[in-house]
Amino acid sequence: MLSRLFRKRQPQAGFEAPRPDLPVEAVGDIHGRADLLDSLPPVADGAVRVLLGDYVDRGPQSREVLERVHARSAAGDWVCLCGNHEEMFVNFLRDPVTNRSWLGFGGLQTLASFGIGGITETSSEAVLREAAEAVPAKLSFDLFAWVETLPVLWSSGTLTAVHAGLDPLLPLEAQDRRAMVWGHPDFGTLPRPDGRWIVHGHTIVNAPRARDGVISIDTGAYATGRLTLARVSPEGEVSFTE
Repeated sequence: MLSRLFRKRQPQAGFEAPRPDLPVEAVGDIHGRADLLDSLPPVADGAVRVLLGDYVDRGPQSREVLERVHARSAAGDWVCLCGNHEEMFVNFLRDPVTNRSWLGFGGLQTLASFGIGGITETSSEAVLREAAEAVPAKLSFDLFAWVETLPVLWSSGTLTAVHAGLDPLLPLEAQDRRAMVWGHPDFGTLPRPDGRWIVHGHTIVNAPRARDGVISIDTGAYATGRLTLARVSPEGEVSFTE
């Protein structure tokens, strides 16, 4: 805490346009909206599509989203990052009693997508364990193994993709996993001295934006019906599709 209090705002880098090595298509938080995921345009020729995490919770189709995202990532079509909601989901499945609070963060909707109902945060230990044990068999792949392999960071040129954010004053190789998955208090407030651009989700914005080295694209798809795709070209152009 004290170390943060004495962090000084450094002179802002003259943020040149982001320059990935190839066209990048970043997709914001899906949160159980398979319908919106299916409505995205095809990946452009020569581009890489990067999903920024939070595939589950809140929306009504988490199981369907997981099946689609896993299939495309396994085929090498998409890069899929890990979000904090994937971590919470897996933690609940491993220890539902300790991690029952996940149910209040969209977990009830996720369980409903697996056909599991009649459960609350105050349910008995037996009911919680029964629900958690029922989920893995309802997927066509090993959820635990897949989530463990999901990266938390992806970079191309001067563009880096993460789910939530990072420490703006540390180089990429020194970043903490928790900051990238759950966020960092200085992200978006202190400029990066290296001029690197960060595209992220996690924090809902009214409209996607690109400024001061940060591209924010979580537009609250589960509630707004707007799933944002950001296109970043090697020439430095940034555009959004919702």
